[in-house]
Amino acid sequence: MTTLNDQIQMLRAELTSFHLSRRERAKIERELARALAAAALHPGRDE
Repeated sequence: MTTLNDQIQMLRAELTSFHLSRRERAKIERELARALAAAALHPGRDE
């Protein structure tokens, strides 16, 4: 099972790829923003 922190790390790693289209990069950035917001709402709780 992937935890919220694992998901955040994977999304950050994906953003380092040079082979992303603008659309793919924007999608990953939105997903990362959502994951970070969820982590901020529930600090210390790994979902």
